[in-house]
Amino acid sequence: MSFGSSSLGDEVDKKLIVVLRDGKKFIGTMRTFDQFANIVLQDTIERVYVGDCYSDKSLGVFFIRGDNVVILGEIDPDKEVQEKRLQKVSWDEIQKLYELEKQKKEEEEQLKRKIMTDSGLTIDSILNIDEF
Repeated sequence: MSFGSSSLGDEVDKKLIVVLRDGKKFIGTMRTFDQFANIVLQDTIERVYVGDCYSDKSLGVFFIRGDNVVILGEIDPDKEVQEKRLQKVSWDEIQKLYELEKQKKEEEEQLKRKIMTDSGLTIDSILNIDEF
């Protein structure tokens, strides 16, 4: 990947990771793109990370709308194999771990909301602050 006046044209035929607005991560070889930054990946996998575990799901050829892309970057093939600190698990297992993590985050968020409400702080009270 070049720095400075970089364009998507520099990334064609390279293995990339693409992170979307919803947090999903896709890895594949970029084959083409258009003026809207829509991307076509070949040999695509969806990779999910939970804690120190990860899993891959093969998707084949995949089209990604450019307006959903947050970041994309080239993957160094030599360093990709060095994911020894992460444990690869099955797709079903990572989905269960993901759901548990999601549930835990929701419970933490509810607790934060309750603490704020009990303290008299709510979104409505913050948004209705009178200006001086």
